[in-house]
Amino acid sequence: MVESDGKIIDVWCNIFTTEGTRLYYESQAQEVAAQIFGKHDMYAPERGMSADEFVSIMDEHGIDQVFIPALKFGNPDGGMEIDVPHEMVADLVAEHPDRLKGMAGINPREGMTGVARLEEYVEEHGFVAALLEPYGWDRPINHRQYYPFYAKCAELGVPVMMQVGHSAMKMPSKMGKPLLLDDIALDFPELDIIGGHTGWPWSKELEALVWKHDNLYLGATAHAPKYWEDNITQFIRTRGQDKVVFGTDYPVLEYPDTLEQIDGLGLDPAVERKLLYENARDLFGV
Repeated sequence: MVESDGKIIDVWCNIFTTEGTRLYYESQAQEVAAQIFGKHDMYAPERGMSADEFVSIMDEHGIDQVFIPALKFGNPDGGMEIDVPHEMVADLVAEHPDRLKGMAGINPREGMTGVARLEEYVEEHGFVAALLEPYGWDRPINHRQYYPFYAKCAELGVPVMMQVGHSAMKMPSKMGKPLLLDDIALDFPELDIIGGHTGWPWSKELEALVWKHDNLYLGATAHAPKYWEDNITQFIRTRGQDKVVFGTDYPVLEYPDTLEQIDGLGLDPAVERKLLYENARDLFGV
C-alpha cells in the first residue's frame, strides 16, 4: 500500500465540475475516451462534482494537492477544441486554496494578451504554473510564438508543463516531439520545464533530455503506471528519482487503481515519496 501520509501531489488534474467537465465532453476528448479508453462516460457532465466533494475524494486517497489547468486545446482549423476559462479555474481553487491550485493555459494565438493573462493569474490568483497542449495549434513546442510565454514564466519563477509525445486526438503528434525540448531548455536555462505524459512513444528521448538538463523534468502523467515503459520505471528508481513528478490527468486516471499500480512497482519508500510528493513540492514551490 502506498504510504503517502496524505502527502501526494497530483500535478495534472482536469477540472471536475459539471460546467468544466462539459467542455471536455463536447470535444474530441470524449471521442478519445470512448473509442480508445472504452470509457463512454468519462467526461459526462453528470459525473461533475463540487470542490467539497472532490476534496473528500482527495482525503480518502491521501492526496494533499491537485493542480488544475485552465486548459487551452486548439484545433488546426482555427477554432478551439477545449477552452477552460481562467476565471472558472480561479473561482474553483479559491474554494480550497490550500488543496487546489490553478495553472494558466497557453494559447499562442492570443500573443501578448495571453502573456498578460498568464501574469495576472499567477500574481493575483496564485496559479503555480503554465500549461501547454501543443497539438492543436499547428506549431511545434519550440516555435517562436510560444517564447514570450516561456520568457514570462521564467520571469515569474513558475514552471511550464506541457504534454509531449503523441496526441490521442486526431492532430499531428510531431508538434510535441520530446527532442524539441532541447531547444527550449537551452534557450531558457532559468525556466523549469515539465514534459508530461511520459513522452510516449518517445520516452527515451524525454528521459535523455531530463538527464541532460537541470531545468527539465519528466511528468509521469496520464499513462497508467502498469503501462509505464521499463526505461521510465528504471529512471524513477535510479538517476531520475529527483526529476520525475506524478499526475493523473484526471479523469483519465483515477486514484484507487493508479495508486495500487504504483504500489505494485515496489519502489523504495524514499523514491516513492519523491515521485508522489517531494519533487513536485520543491519544483512548484508549494
